[in-house]
Amino acid sequence: MDPALEVSHLRKIYRGGTVAVDDLSLDIAPGDFFGFLGPNGAGKSTTIHCICGIATPSSGTIKIFGVDAVKDYRAARRLVGLSPQEFNVDEFATVSQILDFVGGYFGLNAHQRKVRAELLIEKFDLSQHAKKRFRQLSGGLKRRAVLARALMHDPKLLILDEPTAGVDVELRLDLWRYLQELNAEGKTIVLTSHYLEEIERLCRTIAIVNHGRIVRNAPKRDFIGEAGGVEEAYLKATGAKPDHLAAAAGA
Repeated sequence: MDPALEVSHLRKIYRGGTVAVDDLSLDIAPGDFFGFLGPNGAGKSTTIHCICGIATPSSGTIKIFGVDAVKDYRAARRLVGLSPQEFNVDEFATVSQILDFVGGYFGLNAHQRKVRAELLIEKFDLSQHAKKRFRQLSGGLKRRAVLARALMHDPKLLILDEPTAGVDVELRLDLWRYLQELNAEGKTIVLTSHYLEEIERLCRTIAIVNHGRIVRNAPKRDFIGEAGGVEEAYLKATGAKPDHLAAAAGA
């Protein structure tokens, strides 16, 4: 069986010479809940952009369930749903309109779009808000709507970039429940987050990226079996120092 995601020796160099991703490789098994950690600027978003076709790799290969993400972009893109950190939607469109548009983009006919949108609106408790403009929604409801949009074409691989940023505790727990349900149904999920508790709670495999390279990649049990758990492993892998933390705490 092909990996859900296979990234081999990925490099991305932007104009001006900035190396955002440097020889990054990883495999994600079908059905995994994969945590992708790293400090700001480590290369997480660039890697995601290359996977989704937003950015073109400088070298290396990306395969999604065996489909080359560069050579066969259209087929690969249909396999991926992206819930980005930023709300890149028409703020004057309603939730229903946003879902309908994305369904059309991926080739669903009118009946298919209607059925799929209604299912997602119900699943994410958006029924009372379906006719509201996106700009009228609270932060938590916006997160739900963007997640529903990512799932509109029923992708096999779901990528979530900081899906609970700015969300209160109650709504964060709701989103965790939704994600666990999706994963239990067989959806492969890649999650980036700065909330280590979130990664530890949800993920089965964790990779840490720093300076564009994978510096640690292991099952979660390996991390939590060490002294200090995921947090200590993250600090060691990224080169953070205890005195940095102490200075920050005293600031």
